[in-house]
Amino acid sequence: MSDFTRNEDISVGLDIGSSKICLIIASKDKKTNEIKILGIGITNCDGLSRGVITNIEKTSNSIQEVVRQAEQQSGIKVKEVIIGFAADHIISQIQKGIISITNPNREITKDDVNRLVEDTKKYQLPADRRIIESIPQSFILDNQNEIYDPVGMSGVRLESNVMIITSLNSPLENLEKAVERANLKVKDIVLSPLAAAESTLIKEEKDLGVALIDIGAGTTDIAIYSDSILRYVSSFGVAGRSITDDIRKVLQVLQKDAENIKKQYGYIHTDKDTEDRKITLPGIGGRPPKEFSKLFLSQIITARAEEICQFILLELKKSNYYDKLGEGVVITGGTSLLNGFDELLSNVLRLPVKIGIPSGISIYGLSQEIQNPIYSVSVGLALMGFKKYNGNEIQNIETNKNTKMVFADDEINTQNKENIEVIEKEDKKKEDKKSGFDNFIDKLKTTLTNL
Repeated sequence: MSDFTRNEDISVGLDIGSSKICLIIASKDKKTNEIKILGIGITNCDGLSRGVITNIEKTSNSIQEVVRQAEQQSGIKVKEVIIGFAADHIISQIQKGIISITNPNREITKDDVNRLVEDTKKYQLPADRRIIESIPQSFILDNQNEIYDPVGMSGVRLESNVMIITSLNSPLENLEKAVERANLKVKDIVLSPLAAAESTLIKEEKDLGVALIDIGAGTTDIAIYSDSILRYVSSFGVAGRSITDDIRKVLQVLQKDAENIKKQYGYIHTDKDTEDRKITLPGIGGRPPKEFSKLFLSQIITARAEEICQFILLELKKSNYYDKLGEGVVITGGTSLLNGFDELLSNVLRLPVKIGIPSGISIYGLSQEIQNPIYSVSVGLALMGFKKYNGNEIQNIETNKNTKMVFADDEINTQNKENIEVIEKEDKKKEDKKSGFDNFIDKLKTTLTNL
C-alpha cells in the first residue's frame, strides 16, 4: 500500500445497535460537495441490551465483520469512526448561560457563541454522568428575544438557554475502550436519533415541527424539532426486541425463530382481519412440528406494538411539543418496517406518520439496499462527519488495488482503517419500563387461549 493525496474527504458512521451493527463508508468531493456511499457492512449482533454492551466477544466479532464487509466493498481503510449511541439512561435539561461581549466593535463572533455554550456546562454534574450534546435553543441579545443566529450582530450581553444532554459515563467509556483496543480512534459519539434525523428529515420539516422516532431493537429514541432547533430528546427500553420476546414466550420458540417469524409473517392486527392460515415450524430434537395461527401471531405482536405507541404518545405530550408538530411524526429503524405499524401509531397519536429512509439529501451512489430505515442512523453519522468536520483533510490515505468499490461510480484508491472491538461491562441496571411484563404475558396467554 502507498500513501497519496486525493480530493475527497472520508467519513465513516458506525451504528452499534442492540440487534445489528452497521457501518457506512462515505466520501465527499471537496470541489463539487458530491457525497457517495462507498461501502456498507451489516450483521446481526446480540452482544448488547438496550444500548448497553453485555457480551464483549459477540459485539467485537460483529463489528470486525461489518468492517471487513465495508472495506472489501470500498477499498477504504479508515482510521477514525463516528459512533451512534442510544440508551434509555439519556437525560436532557436546560441550562442558562450569560456572557459579556468584549470585542471593541461589540460584534458577536462564533467564538462568543462557543464561549456561551461552554459557560452553561459549568454546573454541578453528577460524577457518573457525561455531557454528550449541548444545543442552544435561542439567544437573547441585550434583551432582544428569539434570536436564532446572533453571529455578526452587535451587542454587549449575550444570553441563551442551552439544552444539555447527558449519559452515564460507563457505557461511553466502554465504547471508547473498545475502539482503542482495536487500534482505532473515536472521532465523535453522536446520539442515534440525531443521526437518524440528519439522514431522514428535511429543513422544512424541522422548521414546522416534527418528531423523529427511531424504533430499533432495544430502545425507542425520540428527537423533536421545531423552528429548526432540537427541542426534546428521550429514550425508553421497549422496542422491537420486546415484540420478539413476546412471540418467543407465548409460542415457546427459539429467539432466532421468533425474530424470523416476526419479520416474515408479522403484521398489526385490525378488526377487518378475518382471513387466517396456519404457520408450521419444524420440531426440535425429534419432536413434532409446531403449528400456530397467523392471526394469533398478529394479536401477540399488536398487543406490544400498542404499548410502544402509548409510550410514544406519553413522551410527545411530556415534551410540550405535541400540539406543535406541524409535520407530524417520522418513524425509522427496523421496527418501522413492521407491516401496519405506521398506521397504528398514526391512529394512537392522531397525527400523520410516515416511514423515514435516507433520502431527500444530495447523495450519489446509493443502492436500493441502503434506502431502508435500518440504515438511517449509520448514513446520518457519516453525513454528520462531513458537517462537523468540513474542510479537514484526510491524511495518510492508502489504497488497496486488490479491492473494488461497489456503490460509487469511479474507482476508489483510498484507505483509512475501520475495525472495532467492543468491551463488556454493563453498568447500572435501569428500571424496566415494560411495566408488569410478566403479568402482561400471563394475561395475553389467557385471553388468546380463550378466543
